[in-house]
Amino acid sequence: MKIIGIHSKENKLIKLALRKDRIAQKKLFDQFAPKMLGVCRSYVKDVHHAEDLMISGFLKVFTQLDSYKNQGSFEGWIRTIMIRTCISYLRKKNQIDYSDNTEVTDLQIVHNLENSGEKELQSLIDALPAGYKMVFNLFVIEGYSHAEIAKQLNITESTSKSQLFKARKMLQTNYNERNEFLYGDQ
Repeated sequence: MKIIGIHSKENKLIKLALRKDRIAQKKLFDQFAPKMLGVCRSYVKDVHHAEDLMISGFLKVFTQLDSYKNQGSFEGWIRTIMIRTCISYLRKKNQIDYSDNTEVTDLQIVHNLENSGEKELQSLIDALPAGYKMVFNLFVIEGYSHAEIAKQLNITESTSKSQLFKARKMLQTNYNERNEFLYGDQ
């Protein structure tokens, strides 16, 4: 019964937001903004840029709300808009590079390990080259197939697969190097 009640409440908010009801729009924003900031942050290293992209994404959500057809989850629909907004931003900034370069130039990982866990993992992911990071996020975090990633990023499936392989390898290497630096040989 609670699931139906929550879904029904969300549908009412969506209908009100379609009528440009600012209170309903704010409620939807407040409900989904924390998760969507996390989505944007997983693609864009700088939290301020991620916030800007999230705001741009929500502007698209509210201007394109009439295209939501109640098929699938509303959160998933918003998430797709956020991902596309981030990809578009990175394309415009020419920050997506699908190269064979496996050298990591961002070694701030070692210096920023005050907290372990989620922040540590995010810093390791942030150190990946943009192409590796994009494919890694789309495949591992978002659950896209290589075919979907290839279509969305305008690359081949084999490029997507190789970028994922290299990303995983680089993450493992960086993780091992960080642990060796912090804890020495054990």
